[in-house]
Amino acid sequence: MNFFKMQGAGNDFIFIEDFDYKIKDECKLAKKLCDRHFGIGGDGLVIVRKSDIANAEMVIINADGSRANMCGNAIRCFGKYVYEHKIASGTKFSVKTGDGIKEIEIILENAKVKYVRVYMGKPSYNGVHIPLNNVERLIEHEINVDDKTYSITTVLMGVPHTVIFEKDREYKVIEEGAKLEKLDLFKEGSNINFVKIIDETHIRVNTWERGAGATLACGTGCSAAVVVAKRLGLVDNKKEIFVKAPGGELVIEVLSDDVYMKGPAEVSFVGEISL
Repeated sequence: MNFFKMQGAGNDFIFIEDFDYKIKDECKLAKKLCDRHFGIGGDGLVIVRKSDIANAEMVIINADGSRANMCGNAIRCFGKYVYEHKIASGTKFSVKTGDGIKEIEIILENAKVKYVRVYMGKPSYNGVHIPLNNVERLIEHEINVDDKTYSITTVLMGVPHTVIFEKDREYKVIEEGAKLEKLDLFKEGSNINFVKIIDETHIRVNTWERGAGATLACGTGCSAAVVVAKRLGLVDNKKEIFVKAPGGELVIEVLSDDVYMKGPAEVSFVGEISL
């Protein structure tokens, strides 16, 4: 099987094409390929398919074999892949995802892909959409876990994200993220984002992702962090926000209720693996 290994701000994915729908057990394949010791290694498997309602379809499976509706860093890599493999023509095209149709814009410099800009959709705090267990919404909601108090805000940004702002202390992403992901408040778990406000246009985000653990960057998580920070008046409400993740920087823009993400996407290497 031929594959491409790609990364967006350090969030890495294995790309394979499946135009003829030959892959039968996608989740089992993802676990095998994403294993960093016995496989290629990656935060997720991305399957490239054709679509009747968009220029291409992106299917993403997390490293643990669970399905994800959407992933911001993956879709930027997907946009670069589609453009460079001429699956779509032009620098603007659409991609079908589990979270609906996403509009992609390729930003070129010297005829090469510099950034990929993605329309991420609209956020929702509705507990039914997220989904939450018997709670209408979670906005600055205080909880106590292992004698530690957290103020959490949960939003659906393609997938559920819980945002926690660092004020009096820094958080341990792996230890605390793993516990908070599985709170009874969440029907299907939640990604956890620990956010530090740097100034009115710059923030830092460390994310614990469902199905992948602590990652170097999370596009939907960075988007969710900016959406919540703007709602709570912690950053400039009219300007684009620069988000620093461990693996790189993303730029998030919120226009009215629409969220746009811009950032890099790179090919790490290509190869062939025997299954």
